[in-house]
Amino acid sequence: MARIKITQAKEQAQGVVNLAGWVRNLRAHKGLVFIDLRDISGQMQLVITESCQDFIEAQKLTLESVIEISGTLQEKPAKKGDLSGIKDFEVSVENLNILSLAQEGLPIPVLTKADNEADIDLRFDYRWLDLRQEEKQLIFKVWSKLEEGFREEFSRQEFTQIYTPCLMSTASETGSDVFEVKYFDKKAYLSQSPQFYKQMAIASGLERVFMVGPVFRAEKSFTNRHVTEFTGWDFEFAYINSHQDIMDMEEKLLVSGFKKVKDGLALEIDVPGTPFPRFTLVEVKEKLKAKGVISEKENDLSPEEEREICKIIKEELNHDFIFVTDYPADGRAFYHMRYPKTNTTMSFDLLYRGVEVTTGAQREHRVDILEKQALEKGMKLEELKDYINFFRFGCPPHGGVGIGPARLVMKLLSLDNVKEACFLPRDVKRLTP
Repeated sequence: MARIKITQAKEQAQGVVNLAGWVRNLRAHKGLVFIDLRDISGQMQLVITESCQDFIEAQKLTLESVIEISGTLQEKPAKKGDLSGIKDFEVSVENLNILSLAQEGLPIPVLTKADNEADIDLRFDYRWLDLRQEEKQLIFKVWSKLEEGFREEFSRQEFTQIYTPCLMSTASETGSDVFEVKYFDKKAYLSQSPQFYKQMAIASGLERVFMVGPVFRAEKSFTNRHVTEFTGWDFEFAYINSHQDIMDMEEKLLVSGFKKVKDGLALEIDVPGTPFPRFTLVEVKEKLKAKGVISEKENDLSPEEEREICKIIKEELNHDFIFVTDYPADGRAFYHMRYPKTNTTMSFDLLYRGVEVTTGAQREHRVDILEKQALEKGMKLEELKDYINFFRFGCPPHGGVGIGPARLVMKLLSLDNVKEACFLPRDVKRLTP
């Protein structure tokens, strides 16, 4: 069967068409069977009459069965009071073939939206059914377009994609729990970040690199913005003057991604203007204090502070993004470069609509200073030997970021939980499906 998509059938507007998809709704009435057929592109009503050779077969159908049909397009009668003048179509079915008969009694609703937070675990148990809803499929169309826009900008900026391992001999970050795994006769760790390998690529002379891959965080967090495994988008590039250059680059990537989402999916979203607002952590704390927001710790922002500073920036500057820069060294990784004679790092977080979506910094590439900062963090130089060796034979100044695209998508589509933006979320309790 030369199947076409439902949107293509509606564009054709006449003649015989061959369609396939899921039975989204099913109604029988006076010798007629009405089916709402859905595929990835849209929905079409099918009409099966008693004169159809497969009328008896149609009466066996259940919701979410998969069928293929051939039939003739006809204009659908306009609904009462519809003065739009827009034509819609249905198909008078001539042949029907059941490709997969669904079991009766769906464990979760597919036709109607299930937005009760109490149902989230059940919905994830049957994620493949949950994702059949149009609004859920939109999530991953947004992912695809966002990444497409990022990749176009990476290409314009002459970045090279690299592919890094997830198994590491030592933890790649400080201050986060790691997943320890048995690796033959020794211990290994699931990567918390491709950070070390991105920097090795810079030391290799690749100059500008990006990657897309899994990130693992063994944090016992039960919030709407944490998962234990997520997809990270990372980039690193050389010959920078400061972390300001990195923020400039990320702005270009985000604008390109948001434009691709808006144009490619015809979504009414705000493409951010540049430059994004940039404030030091000290300046942000002052703004929050003026609004009566209590600071829990001086070297970082709490979730409440992130939400409140984004509200303030939206009110004052009408912008959904804010770069928060210059974090104290005691709250940052040992490899973040510091300002001369201070304890402040050339680092930043990017917040979007109340949640952190990026951490970035200029990296320390001078071996003596890198070793000193690692020792200050209580790290063992022997365990970092391979990493520090990257910088012993010449390495240019460089920096980069780690981006959490699931959080971007969550906020872009106003989802309640970052798990909704993950195809198969993993959290403290979930390892299936």
